[in-house]
Amino acid sequence: MTVAKRALTEIETAEYIGMSRSFLRQSRMEGNRDNRTKAPKFIKIGRSVRYLIEDLDNWLDSFYKQSHLMEVGA
Repeated sequence: MTVAKRALTEIETAEYIGMSRSFLRQSRMEGNRDNRTKAPKFIKIGRSVRYLIEDLDNWLDSFYKQSHLMEVGA
């Protein structure tokens, strides 16, 4: 029986969302800043940083919806 992962490491997350690890690290350390891409949510388990797939999917969907709304309004 194979169990699907629910949480990804930083390396797995970078590959999953198509962004760099440095983007993930910088956004975690600096928080969300004006004129920067908003970072996905993350959790800490002890000293380990993990990203929930559900949060990553919602984060990715938010960009689709924003660009879609801009096209409809044009």
